[in-house]
Amino acid sequence: MRSWFGALRGTPPAAERTPGAGTARLFSAAQSHQEPEDAVMVPWETRAAEICARNIPTAPAIATLQALWARDRNMALLGAEDVARMERFFHFIRVGPGRAIIRQHELGNFMVVLLKGSIAVDRCQPWGEQLRLAESRPGEILGEMSLLDSGARFSACTTLSECEIAALPAERMDEMMRSDPRLAAALIALLARKLSMRLRAVNARLSDRPNQERPYGTRPGQ
Repeated sequence: MRSWFGALRGTPPAAERTPGAGTARLFSAAQSHQEPEDAVMVPWETRAAEICARNIPTAPAIATLQALWARDRNMALLGAEDVARMERFFHFIRVGPGRAIIRQHELGNFMVVLLKGSIAVDRCQPWGEQLRLAESRPGEILGEMSLLDSGARFSACTTLSECEIAALPAERMDEMMRSDPRLAAALIALLARKLSMRLRAVNARLSDRPNQERPYGTRPGQ
């Protein structure tokens, strides 16, 4: 984490202070020392092919993103001009219903923003229960945790209808940090805030299910 925040400040540790080091591959290389050697990364290009993603025009898509984030109390901290500068880093696509945008437990290094449609967020609990965590609405962000650390996905995200989506892969995030570091830092800060709020909400929901949280007959306190 120290090197991660150091990269945001532009002051990486001494061992990394070499030309081209630091932010060059900060996000796209994060997975190498966090997961087992046999873990398989699913990059955006692979997932886009699997779900038969179709490109959509960028200008109306970025206008939609601007309008949606303007109504979000956190993301509204990014002005319309800031969001417009993100156009060259995102992929804008359309995908049909029943498509697995994100699968639970896979390694991923991209996030998506729902522009139109609805996406189910489900988690399969260790004892087999399928739990519907949410049905995402336009403007909501999915998969930001794995964008930041390239780690295993916590839940599965499946389209419930035809959807328009903006996808931000790790290598595009790296490019944003190189070419527009202030914008990247602002986006990362807002993602971290939203992620914290989401994890607190999920934790509260799981804590409200005491019987399911103790599937093997354990008593409270065990």
